[in-house]
Amino acid sequence: MKCVIFFIKRLLVLFLVCMAISVSGCASVMGPPPPLTPQGPLPREEKPARALESPSPRALASLRLTEQGRLLLEAGKPDEAIRVLERAISLHSTSGQNYYYLAEAWLLKGNITQARECNRLASLYLEEEPEWRARVMAQRDRIMKRGR
Repeated sequence: MKCVIFFIKRLLVLFLVCMAISVSGCASVMGPPPPLTPQGPLPREEKPARALESPSPRALASLRLTEQGRLLLEAGKPDEAIRVLERAISLHSTSGQNYYYLAEAWLLKGNITQARECNRLASLYLEEEPEWRARVMAQRDRIMKRGR
């Protein structure tokens, strides 16, 4: 029951955020991604305008599915979590959190190869987020121990 109430609250917050975005007209203002320099993408500090933009509706839907997948993992339902997280990835393929939780699901199922690949992608997309970087590295260690 707590999970249902929690999920309904999350949906309500998401709905209110989406309504605020659509009312302000920000959803239709999303521009092209910043240009790449010869050295690669610009560092985070040099992109303040992008950081202030609201997430796209696809990214918001992906976040909602990510949370749902996380809750399914906590409930010990890795097969259902995998289905939900793969949908989240199809909506927002560069969300490292999706890959992190997908690696957890594959690890629970004992599929070390899939867990390792998802962990690698999580590491790639979460490398600039210190709190997630530590979690991804700890996950990598658990995968390595199971793979022996």
